[in-house]
Amino acid sequence: MQIAVSGGKGGTGKSTVAINLALELAKHFRLILADLDVEAPNDHLLLGVELANEEPVKQFMPKFDYSKCTKCRKCAEVCEEHAIITLRDGTPFLMPNLCSGCRACEIVCPVPGAIQEAFKVIGHTYVTETPYGFTLVTGKLREGEERSMPLVVETKRRTRKLDYELLVVDTAAGTGNTVSKAIEGSKLLIAVTEPTPLGIHDTELILELGKLMGLKTWVIINRADLGDVNRVEELAEKYNAEVVAEIPYSEAIVKSYVSGRPIVLENVPETKIFRELAKRIVEFLGGGE
Repeated sequence: MQIAVSGGKGGTGKSTVAINLALELAKHFRLILADLDVEAPNDHLLLGVELANEEPVKQFMPKFDYSKCTKCRKCAEVCEEHAIITLRDGTPFLMPNLCSGCRACEIVCPVPGAIQEAFKVIGHTYVTETPYGFTLVTGKLREGEERSMPLVVETKRRTRKLDYELLVVDTAAGTGNTVSKAIEGSKLLIAVTEPTPLGIHDTELILELGKLMGLKTWVIINRADLGDVNRVEELAEKYNAEVVAEIPYSEAIVKSYVSGRPIVLENVPETKIFRELAKRIVEFLGGGE
């Protein structure tokens, strides 16, 4: 089973929600938390653990054998990313930062061996055992790289090789293709928002995405005492979603965030919110151990 924690706007607290729910749900399921915010993964920081078991993620790049190239320009013509340019005589050159690794150039090349396989490392995946009874799987894009989708795909692929009953996915902000790929296959989408104008705007985007993907969607309003909660509730009703929790602005949560120690380990009122929410998720999923 898989559930996803997402939110249209960055900074709403989705990672805080994800890690604290993971701690509570790990009491009921063999659990993996997957940090698929590959451009800025931070679940390991909030959990106070060091990333481990690094594996590179490689992307195909064409390498031209100019001794075989007939300068037909077909590779450049088929490249939708315009990553291949040609000189006046048809000699091809690659602009690596634009290449998506789609292999279209290799497919259309009429001369065997004129385009050879080469690869570049675009990021890494990690599998880290936490002291909290679950495994953290993380994808991390290399600085300067622009294409995060292959890394999201590879991180989910590495996750599937592991043993678990429940996968909790922590997505990137926004509603782009990497977010839709991350939440794909989820039984439940938990949208974390805040009742600010921008937060409300982006809440509608993630609710729309959940509706398009046919996902059961719950809403958590973070920092609920700092804005218009009624507007969020109206949006949730519009998209047949349910507001399941309101989290007030909390200095205890801020201190937890900074210290790398999840709030559910502390004896504070906020802990009860996460425990009750985890209980609802367990009931929704049909039990656990």
